[in-house]
Amino acid sequence: MKILITGAKGQLGKCIKDAAANYPEFDFLFASRELLNIESEKSVSNIFENNRFDYCINTAAYTNVEKAESDQETAFLTNAEGVKHLASHCKRNNTTLIQISTDYVFDGKKGSPYSEEDSTNSLNIYGASKLKGEQYVQEICQAYYILRTSWLYSQYGQNFYDTVLRFAKEGKLLTVTTEQTGTPTNANDLAEAILTIIKINSKNYGIYNFSNQGEATWYDFAKEILIQTNQLTKSNLAKTDYYLTFAARPSYSVLDTRKYKNTFNKAVFDWKKSLATLLN
Repeated sequence: MKILITGAKGQLGKCIKDAAANYPEFDFLFASRELLNIESEKSVSNIFENNRFDYCINTAAYTNVEKAESDQETAFLTNAEGVKHLASHCKRNNTTLIQISTDYVFDGKKGSPYSEEDSTNSLNIYGASKLKGEQYVQEICQAYYILRTSWLYSQYGQNFYDTVLRFAKEGKLLTVTTEQTGTPTNANDLAEAILTIIKINSKNYGIYNFSNQGEATWYDFAKEILIQTNQLTKSNLAKTDYYLTFAARPSYSVLDTRKYKNTFNKAVFDWKKSLATLLN
């Protein structure tokens, strides 16, 4: 079983690389942007010409939600056109594509957890570009999984988890919104969720939600990080019901993960428990 991982230097790519040690039966090719730039059809073509892959896990993405509002062309080039390149070559080479998407394909107006069948309506360029990527996969591929996830964090890269710990260490004021509710998701858990699909050799293709269990505001998430690291009392944490951003965000984007759990018979951790696992 040969597996291509794009975006190998990103946080999810690195988490998959860590998890790969538990799957010696798989042959992984971790491709960073230097080896594989999905924005270039030629780059994608070259790597498929020189290798035969059973699976392609696409973790390469433009993820700067704020910057995407003023850099729409690049966001769509990576999150949509790049995905189209991968989908086309996966179809040609009988490779199953696993595409990572986002809760930001929803507008947050439902007010209860989103299922895979709910209508999409992105509020920002990032969400719209990821949704276009989803559409390309569905139009082009027959063997595919689209995994929508939310509020991804890990020990790698620059993310909310990293920012909270850094601000606490430096004693900086950390003002966090209470007006967005979702589910913090440990990228290590997502990595295991992806490899579980491959390990059982499932053919139950389609769209799946995957996040940790429960829900929180960004303020709740920050507070829990500080509680679990014994820094809450000495930290400079403040809450706000309004936080100015360029990109509109869904006020409620919790994902219903029952389809993933039932299809693959895989337990999903509560977000606080998963955070504790990472910290320990």
